[in-house]
Amino acid sequence: PPTCIFLGDADKLIGVPVLREYEAAMKTAGARCDAHVYPGAAHGFFNKEPYLSQTTRETIQFLVSLGWLKTSPTKLPLKIFILAGQSNMEGQAVVDLTGKDYNDGKGTLAALLADPAKAAPFTHLRNADGKWSIRDDVWVRYQREQQPLLHGPLGVGFAVYGGTHHFGPELQFGHVVGNALDNPVLLIKTAWGGKSLYRDFRPASSGGTTGPYYTRMLADIRTALTNIPTEFPDTAGLPIDLAGFVWYHGWNDGVDPKTAVPEYEQNLANLIKDVRRDLRAPNLPVVIGEITGPWVDAPPEWEQLRKAQAATAALPEFKGSVAFAPTRSFVRKPEDSPNPGHGHHEFGNAETIFLVGDALGKAMLPLLPKSPP
Repeated sequence: PPTCIFLGDADKLIGVPVLREYEAAMKTAGARCDAHVYPGAAHGFFNKEPYLSQTTRETIQFLVSLGWLKTSPTKLPLKIFILAGQSNMEGQAVVDLTGKDYNDGKGTLAALLADPAKAAPFTHLRNADGKWSIRDDVWVRYQREQQPLLHGPLGVGFAVYGGTHHFGPELQFGHVVGNALDNPVLLIKTAWGGKSLYRDFRPASSGGTTGPYYTRMLADIRTALTNIPTEFPDTAGLPIDLAGFVWYHGWNDGVDPKTAVPEYEQNLANLIKDVRRDLRAPNLPVVIGEITGPWVDAPPEWEQLRKAQAATAALPEFKGSVAFAPTRSFVRKPEDSPNPGHGHHEFGNAETIFLVGDALGKAMLPLLPKSPP
């Protein structure tokens, strides 16, 4: 009969060679054998999360493909996306602040909505009553550094500053994936300003000292998964699916062109592999957002960094599971932005960060597994 097998490559009772031998025998017999090997997983790994939801989903898809189940269960898994990076991911886009400190409100979200020539792409972000819209099927969790936890339904305000006057790429990213998926969605932000990949997020596979913010990122993700029932009670009881990882980053490596930039491609490739290993998600879809900054065409050392980001996504080992999202064309003029002196934060321009989130979300969708018929 058709067979679906789940095996951890750290299983001390049944080795991967045994599975491959069985798989080959099934193929010789003309029988179907779907073999799923989970790196680092031990015997009985599928009895606990996140493996329980992953293997349950694979089993359902297997049975549906055979026609033995007509539909999937009514409780769709909670799709979880991790949004990682530094201050650009923290949330620097200005919602509605004005006055001399914000260039009289130029380039804010409120200004975009007030301009009939520009408003159309942003109308879903504000209700008819003038209040900022909130989704009831997408949630955000963001543990800021040495500040209170932010968590709740998607809207403006999930930024490093708190309040409702800023947002980051999570806002439009959440709308893109939320509109595309029937599942409820949780976005876990792990972003802290001024942190390099070379040192702070350094993955173990790059050698040297593992970056403290790589370790913290994993700890935040695990805490978030554990706390889902209490922090997001509307999703309690749903199976979970670690669905994707987004990396939007680069400034603190770019300012070190002699050491950090030449290593960036290898360090980023190692980050992806280590995250997949440490989260027990070997096929986790990954989107790399191009560093935006203040330039369409960047100076040579920054262009080298952008090329390293694109080259990582193009590595043969990542084909079909890692995508690069260009963002340079989203840069707007400083004089048309609320923070003209903050080029490293894309001038706080709301259109820029909205378009970044849109691009990240649209790059993620083709990487996601297709739902069973």
